[in-house]
Amino acid sequence: MEGLEYLNETIITFQTVPTKFGFGALLELPYEVKKRNAKKILLIIDRNLEESNDKVKDILKTLDQENIKYDIYNRIHIEPTDKFFIEAVNDTKSKEYDLYIAIGGGSTIDTAKVVSLMHTFGGELFDYINKPIGKAVSLPGPIKPVIAIPTTAGTGAESTPTAVMDIVDMKVKAGIAYQEIRPVCALIDPLLTISMPSAVTASTGMDVAIHALESYTNKPYDTRPRIKDPAIRPAYIGSNIISDMWCEQAIEIVGKYLRRAYFNPFDLEARWHMMLASSFAGIGFGNAGLHIPHSMAYPIAGLVKSYKPEGFKADGPLVPHGISVCLTAPASFRLTAKAWPEKHKRGAILLGENVDGLNNYDAAMKLSEAVRTLMRDIEIPNGLSAIGYNSQDIPRIIEGTLKQTRLLTGTPFEVREEDLRYVAENSLTLW
Repeated sequence: MEGLEYLNETIITFQTVPTKFGFGALLELPYEVKKRNAKKILLIIDRNLEESNDKVKDILKTLDQENIKYDIYNRIHIEPTDKFFIEAVNDTKSKEYDLYIAIGGGSTIDTAKVVSLMHTFGGELFDYINKPIGKAVSLPGPIKPVIAIPTTAGTGAESTPTAVMDIVDMKVKAGIAYQEIRPVCALIDPLLTISMPSAVTASTGMDVAIHALESYTNKPYDTRPRIKDPAIRPAYIGSNIISDMWCEQAIEIVGKYLRRAYFNPFDLEARWHMMLASSFAGIGFGNAGLHIPHSMAYPIAGLVKSYKPEGFKADGPLVPHGISVCLTAPASFRLTAKAWPEKHKRGAILLGENVDGLNNYDAAMKLSEAVRTLMRDIEIPNGLSAIGYNSQDIPRIIEGTLKQTRLLTGTPFEVREEDLRYVAENSLTLW
């Protein structure tokens, strides 16, 4: 109605990436390249995949047979840093590319997003990093196209408008978030995940679970202040009826199939479903957003001391993203359940918990229990203490978490420092 002024947001925005999913989807890469009439192509790929994954070797041969010329950048850094991103940009800026292809996990896909962003618009990396760490300047348009081919079932990076990095000097993680950096196409082939070590399956699988659960329990879009200028509407708008559909499917799939994928890497049905769940969760949180566990994961990963996980090829200490995210999830969901018990109850049911006969509050608390049980079953480390932290580290973890304002905004209540202290203290040991 004319003259009507809404105080709260009333508009749901929803964006996702054109996707081809299924066994053999990788083989359609030559078609997608030719369709875009690309002439100068940069293939960004993890060196280990390039050398050891037979499916990846096959598609590279196919590109060669189709006479598709490309340059390769393969110096990928697991859990990339700001310094690595700057190095990758500088190493590849001698040519002007018109298409970027990323084959790998979230680190590889995020690298492609950042390299394309910087090649397209120039400037400094911190111009694009989220506030308050960076400037988060507005983009004048889309970046040069990225085709994403994920090889892990976890990050959902092929679906999201974000790229994440460690800020080395600050010992904290931060992100870049723009709708314009979503890939233009995703080719999702579950066969690429069969070679993942069990520890990687566990970590990336928990990332799927927590992505979907944080998005599902995110502060609803219509309880947030109205965005008066569409140009500044954030990539993450809060939970809504559209993102909820994707998240519910992802949560239910994880509850049914993650344990199977962990204990039997050649269970193709489980691999297929977990790859689907990863993409669904990416679509969900890529529109709705995240909250406490991911906010705390950034300093947990950034402050790592000496922890070296099994199954990950890293040059030094590393807390894999899925582990850093899930270790605080049980305590986080005990807090957020109080604010929105109905959603948490539904999450528990989707993960397979029996809540018959329980009131809403007690049923909501079952979500925390379901997450903790799943983590224990797939041999996730037993809390922050298992990866080298103790109570004396909690103030620094809280300090780093409070910098993640973009993510903390998604919590269904106003987060206080004492809330984060409760989560950290109750995450040192989980069972």
